[in-house]
Amino acid sequence: QQNELNSFLWTIKRDPPSYFFGTIHVPYTRVWDFIPENSKRAFQQSHIVYFELDLTDPYTISALTSCQLLPQGKNLQDVLPRDIYHRLKRHLEYVKLMMPSWMTPDQRGKGLYADYLFNAIAGNWERKRPVWVMLMVNSLTEVDIKSRGVPVLDLFLAQEAERLRKQTGAVEKVEEQCHPLNGLNFSQV
Repeated sequence: QQNELNSFLWTIKRDPPSYFFGTIHVPYTRVWDFIPENSKRAFQQSHIVYFELDLTDPYTISALTSCQLLPQGKNLQDVLPRDIYHRLKRHLEYVKLMMPSWMTPDQRGKGLYADYLFNAIAGNWERKRPVWVMLMVNSLTEVDIKSRGVPVLDLFLAQEAERLRKQTGAVEKVEEQCHPLNGLNFSQV
């Protein structure tokens, strides 16, 4: 039952009320039907919405991409043990080979092609820091590929807020997410 679901919604009792809603980075279609009505209603009634990051801002996307890169002149081959680098390279070749069979007819109908999608996800992988490569590899599964083209819940809500002309903002800067991940040493990754 909808009313029995944990909503991940916290209310700050004030006038008007404020809400905190915990989202996850998965395609919104996987979770939307399970989000309780009180959470959807709070979003609809809000005039100002803050997100973790502003995923609709081109600067945010550009900064996220830049922060993932190794220092100038370094490649992944320089920082990974040789055997791990070769296993990773073989795995990415396998994924690239399999991706056309993982794509859905709906994705193809929208003009999404496997080569384009692979390059969008894994392009420039040899210049990325190990932690970001690990996250990238974890998202290169058949299930994740089949849901590409569907915005994650955060982005969906941000797009809805924009469409409904709500004032939006972000509680974090890219650097606040990037630097802690980039600070992990190789054994932690």
